[in-house]
Amino acid sequence: MRHLFLNGPVQNGPFTFTTRPGKAVGIRLAAALNAILGLPPAPHLWNTVTLAGDLRHREADGPKSPRQRFEADLIADKYPPGQSPAGGIMTDADAEVAGLALEMIENNLRAGTLTISRETVPTCRACGHMTGTGGHPCNACGSTDTQERTGLHLVAELAKNRPVLDRSDIHASHRQQPKHLQHTAGNVAQRLILSRTRDHGIDLSPLGLNDLVLDPRAGIHATVLAAARKQQADLAVMTITENAANHIVAHGQHFREHDGTRLQYALHGHLPYDHMASLGSLHEAYRATQAITDGFEQWFLPLFSLKAKTATRPDQLPGLFKHYMRAHLAQPAEANEAALKAVQYSASVGDTDWITSKQTLANVLAARGIVSVSAVEI
Repeated sequence: MRHLFLNGPVQNGPFTFTTRPGKAVGIRLAAALNAILGLPPAPHLWNTVTLAGDLRHREADGPKSPRQRFEADLIADKYPPGQSPAGGIMTDADAEVAGLALEMIENNLRAGTLTISRETVPTCRACGHMTGTGGHPCNACGSTDTQERTGLHLVAELAKNRPVLDRSDIHASHRQQPKHLQHTAGNVAQRLILSRTRDHGIDLSPLGLNDLVLDPRAGIHATVLAAARKQQADLAVMTITENAANHIVAHGQHFREHDGTRLQYALHGHLPYDHMASLGSLHEAYRATQAITDGFEQWFLPLFSLKAKTATRPDQLPGLFKHYMRAHLAQPAEANEAALKAVQYSASVGDTDWITSKQTLANVLAARGIVSVSAVEI
């Protein structure tokens, strides 16, 4: 089975990777794991189907650029000059993603797991945006005047013969299964409306759902599968935090497999990038070069976040840096092929014990032909 690790699409907001390096953890983790497996660089995936994006585009100063160009320019500005991703960029509104999503929807409609039915939903009377219950101001225009509106919508029925999230959906060893997430992911309504009012997204009008797009929580899954299909992978592994996964897995339940390609989630934790300055004295003590500190921050820490799962504490950073430096200094002149193959197998099955083994990590660092910090593009 050919794996491909892909980042959970990053929401395209007003930040850069220089100012918010934590936003790049999933991208860096996917790049590191693909490099270990000897795979070509994967595209960086972006979530552009958001209400916040609609509002940014409407309120932008100057001549109005097409939405696709507007999002592309915003994404390009995230990267340092000259560091555009080697594997390219894919968004959840690209034509190939939309085409795949519509294929998946049609298959699910035939199977009866998705339906198109008349639904009554709360809607803003002023702008027509679908709103939540509770009388809150409309997130699109601020009006508090809502009405119940009946129309056709795309609806998902949760599977009755399996949980929303089971062991086969998680890329992790048996003892690292996220039991809490498996429980909370199922705390949703039995019927989920997957059509949304957005200015931008996967247009559902070919299904007769005019002025509606696919819920981005489902579209994110189609994006990952489209990227995997482009590289002919059998298993697409999405790197994602547990909190983010909790918000999307139910809506993506019927979008995790298509045409021989399956999707799994690889859960990673948050990293305390705001506290890196605290390592200054250790950098001096070890005479660490910029390449070494970059390797620690951009390659090793994302890998460690896969083992930590939830969050790495700031007080763990000194110990982790010492571990990385010991492995760096212990690198053999030539990598042991058998040991490297064992790490590749571990990466392919979600076992992370090798990350905290000095000798194993040293061997991976020595395999420069397969693993190099330069493979991590941001």
